[in-house]
Amino acid sequence: MEYRLHRVRAEDWQHGRAIRLQMLRDTPAAYLETFEEALAHPESEWQFRATRSAGPGNIGVAAVDGTGTWVGTMSGFLPEPGIAKLVSVWLHPDHRGSGAGVAALMLDAVIRWARDEEKAKQLVLLVHEDNRRAIAFYERAGFSYTGRTEPYPLDESKKELEMELPLEQH
Repeated sequence: MEYRLHRVRAEDWQHGRAIRLQMLRDTPAAYLETFEEALAHPESEWQFRATRSAGPGNIGVAAVDGTGTWVGTMSGFLPEPGIAKLVSVWLHPDHRGSGAGVAALMLDAVIRWARDEEKAKQLVLLVHEDNRRAIAFYERAGFSYTGRTEPYPLDESKKELEMELPLEQH
């Protein structure tokens, strides 16, 4: 199947809402809100999120299949100068797997944005300790553990692991 990348714009808020709800249904432990919380957000929250993704120091990309359906998403922002953070990563189960290459396509776009547009020196992320599939993907992409962890906000008995990718190499 052919995929194209779409850079999220403010007017994409309805697509953003739909894919976020899919993300939360599919992998509830991977994100910092519950499906119920997200479902209760007013349209203004979804419009804000799309506008923020399209704004300075931010990127949102969506993988779009041949039918025009958003099947994946990945976002980044700059928490501080020189450091970009990867967030909101998800790919529909029917489109997962290294053979499809969709996650790598989205990650390459975020890396290019961070390195070339924002001049960041590293890309960091937090991943739930139980999300083995995501951890394996990040390791294949060249990320390594920093040794830093944070309690997972929805269940503080669990941890999020910080991983980093130096951007000078990419």
